[in-house]
Amino acid sequence: MVRSYMRHGPTQAFGIVNSPTANSSYDGRLAYVAGWEDVLVWDVKRGEMVSMWHSPSHTSPVTFLTPAPLPSSSTSTSSQTFAVSYQDGSIKLWSFDPSTTDVEASEIVTFNGHKKSVTYMKWDNDSSRLASGGTEGEIVVWDKIGEVGLFRLKGHRGPITGLNFIPHPNSNSSSSIGTNHPGFLISTSKDTYMKLWDLGTQHCIQTIVVGRGEVTSLSIKEEQDEDLAPGENETNEEEVKGRWIIITGSGDGESKIWTIEKNLLEKGLSENENGELPTLIQPLAILPLPSSTHPISQIDFHPTLPLLLLQTTDKNIVILRLRSEEEVNAKRARRKKREKEKGKKKSKSDVLEEEEEINENGSIQWEERITSWCVVRANSKIKSFALADEEIASAKGGVQLLVALSNNSMESYTIPSPSSSARKASKLPDGTSPEPVKTHVVELPGHRHDIRSISISSDDQVIATASHGTLKIWNARTTACIRTIECGYAICSTFLPGDRHVVVGTKSGELMLYDIAASTLLATYKAHNGSIFGIDVRPDGRGLVTGSEDKDVKFWDFEMKESGDGEKVTDRLGRETVFKTKQLALVHVRTLKMTDDVLSVKYSPDGRFLAVSLLDSTVKIFFSDTLKFFLSLYGHKLPVLSLDISSDSKLIVTCSADKNVKIWGMDFGDCHRSLFAHDDSVMQVQFEKEKGSHYFWTVGKDRMVKYWDGDKFELIQKLEGHHGEIWALATSHNGQFVVTGSHDKSIRIWEKTEEPLFLEEEREREIEAMYDSNLADSLNRDPDVEGLEGGNLNGNEAEAVQKQTSETLMAGEKIMEALEIADTDRETLRQWEEEKISTGIEISRPNRNPELIAKGDIEADEYVLSVIQKIPTASMEDALLVLPFRQVVSLLGYLDEWALKGQQTVLVSRILFFLLRTHSNQLISNKVMRTPLLTLRNHLREALEKQRDVMGFNLAALRFVKSRWESERTAGLYEAEGMDEEAVRKRLEEGRGKRKRIQVRG
Repeated sequence: MVRSYMRHGPTQAFGIVNSPTANSSYDGRLAYVAGWEDVLVWDVKRGEMVSMWHSPSHTSPVTFLTPAPLPSSSTSTSSQTFAVSYQDGSIKLWSFDPSTTDVEASEIVTFNGHKKSVTYMKWDNDSSRLASGGTEGEIVVWDKIGEVGLFRLKGHRGPITGLNFIPHPNSNSSSSIGTNHPGFLISTSKDTYMKLWDLGTQHCIQTIVVGRGEVTSLSIKEEQDEDLAPGENETNEEEVKGRWIIITGSGDGESKIWTIEKNLLEKGLSENENGELPTLIQPLAILPLPSSTHPISQIDFHPTLPLLLLQTTDKNIVILRLRSEEEVNAKRARRKKREKEKGKKKSKSDVLEEEEEINENGSIQWEERITSWCVVRANSKIKSFALADEEIASAKGGVQLLVALSNNSMESYTIPSPSSSARKASKLPDGTSPEPVKTHVVELPGHRHDIRSISISSDDQVIATASHGTLKIWNARTTACIRTIECGYAICSTFLPGDRHVVVGTKSGELMLYDIAASTLLATYKAHNGSIFGIDVRPDGRGLVTGSEDKDVKFWDFEMKESGDGEKVTDRLGRETVFKTKQLALVHVRTLKMTDDVLSVKYSPDGRFLAVSLLDSTVKIFFSDTLKFFLSLYGHKLPVLSLDISSDSKLIVTCSADKNVKIWGMDFGDCHRSLFAHDDSVMQVQFEKEKGSHYFWTVGKDRMVKYWDGDKFELIQKLEGHHGEIWALATSHNGQFVVTGSHDKSIRIWEKTEEPLFLEEEREREIEAMYDSNLADSLNRDPDVEGLEGGNLNGNEAEAVQKQTSETLMAGEKIMEALEIADTDRETLRQWEEEKISTGIEISRPNRNPELIAKGDIEADEYVLSVIQKIPTASMEDALLVLPFRQVVSLLGYLDEWALKGQQTVLVSRILFFLLRTHSNQLISNKVMRTPLLTLRNHLREALEKQRDVMGFNLAALRFVKSRWESERTAGLYEAEGMDEEAVRKRLEEGRGKRKRIQVRG
């Protein structure tokens, strides 16, 4: 009989405030950060997580997230769209309503176009297009409404570090020139290049070498021409005023300023009189920053205030202010006045004065507008920062800034807003210098350092995790952090009997005894002269044992000792009695000297033996009462890092840095089996605590959690989820779950489910998953880049967005299967009708396919349409690539039938155009296809004309409803205020110009 096991699955992942893999976003109240494979939404003021965006069976970490800009004309508090990219190259669009945080985010669509990790994303102004750049140097432009990839831009040879859309200068004008132009895209990469792309022609129109170092950041701000008179643009419509300011940050700490004039951008690459092409991107200045060799990892303009933020070092964010033209002129006048008062003699300074006068008469240099405002200094390394769009509605006001730190914490700051007065622009209105104020810190729900030890209480209700500096107590059911207590550099820990106390062994050799209920440190014992690597409670519950690198194994007893001076109580007779409180204490009773560093200690559950692992790769077993030597276990090539003994005291399992796990018998010390368990050091091993169970768990530096059968010596299940080396493991006492802690600072619970698991099926599933991934990789391999690093041989800068995944392969197989069923059913029906006509006998109709009968005995074309409709739009084109040409011809026949019936006209058009574009050579060379293609064209034209008529009717109805609404509103104003017609129209125009989105804040 085949033995079955119960499958374990991930149920909780907690202890993560933010992961250092992605950037952050902030709206003034809610912070959106990456939590490895999830997106976490935090209420910064309360320090609580309000939402977690989790996609089932998706374990790739988040690399970038960006919210879509909200339209200024919207008056509703509808949900906001977020683009979230992952390390496997996929992009998911999430819909989330910040005003109702109790509602979970919903996943809209998944884009798959990048072959490697996505590094940067940017929305355009109306949130209809999304540009994404990856580590392979490719840029993909996505259509949010159509849910498809528009095209792929190839030209960079390094990871993309910055993207930004630039609309065409005439896109907002009333003229017809340029109104349909899709605009431009500017990109920067670590290959030191900045490129300007024309999205209309899908080609690069200019490439700039920014500097010697890698380009690490990019920011763009639109700057209107202040010298333009109000009515000047009306008289000279040919020239567009204004420009775009571009700031780039480099890996060598240098920041440069560039400009794109709108009038040059409007003309495009038209040659001048000398036949030369214009230079659209022109250098403007170098940003005056303190000398530093640290990369400028992020640059951001404030959307409304004249502030520029740059992250210049690991822990600092420099905030610069852009001065107005009046302020620069006032400063020049003050400087000139001071120079005259000093009355300097003719010297080199006179030359500088003359140059200054020339500059004074000329235009203001852009670098003169830059002045320092303040500096934000964080406590740890800054991963990213995010600005809130709106200022604080308080007396002092200010700009809200969120700083995501790489040590699993976040901080929010309030930066004083610049004064509008030109005289006091460099200071606050009260005359003080601006200083950022730290307002909130989110750090309690997670550890700052790696989790080195995990222990579970005897009732499985409480989990204790220890790291360098903190000991945290968690509720196992709600995963809420109950207690946070300071401790040393913890390496091992355990609950004491009664679950009221926790003992922590530290790197400095101290034993720290904590009272959980009081959150206090009861006592600290200098137990060893080296790090304490192992700690275990005696099976009788009256003591514990510790092992250290000082080669000592020490035994401790639990005692209740009186503490403090006590409380004096006087009775009626005048007698004084002193009542002293008793508290738990550890008393050292004996020491076992070893020949090498002790790495782990463990009592057998029956209390007979004590197992000690040493640095010499051996395990010594002693009698626990007399400490006489019993057995020595030889076999590991590297030190044994952890060991455990089964609940029936018959097996001992050891794990080592040699990547092996060995199972030994406790009776004779014979090695039952040696298993190659992990691809790196196996850090910890533990048996399940169910009575008589020989199943055990292992964790390693290869980020894997594995479940084993100690009797059959077989791997039951592999669990992936952690994104760093796993240091700690603890199994529950009821055998229902296991807890792991990792270098990624996350704590994960893997719980036993009711789903049975069979080893043969599990191995087959793993082989199929490996085959699918290898097949997808082989299909996605680009033949153009074979042997060419970061470039393409054919020179094409733009190409279609295609990427095969296991989902698209399965979708293609479903279409193929549906076409096979439909064609077989039709062929059977045709043969039956021919046979009935030829014989003249009434023959019974043959049985149809069970799939068609299960769908309600539908027709073949309806069945194919139902299958295709279930495929996501983003995966449709990749799924159609799987079809062989024979089935493409069959699908064209079904498209003709759907077009004739007027079913799904938009879907039919999209599929038809893609098939014609992909298989054009085969269709052209096949003369038989001419007649059906002409018929399909006629039918589709008729269907599209009907669709156009319906849309025109609906648009006319909407215009009619709008005019009715405006007329009723106008009549209401007439009656309410007694205004004339001109005044009412003026009021309506003012309201239309000032209409903005109203956001309700809780």
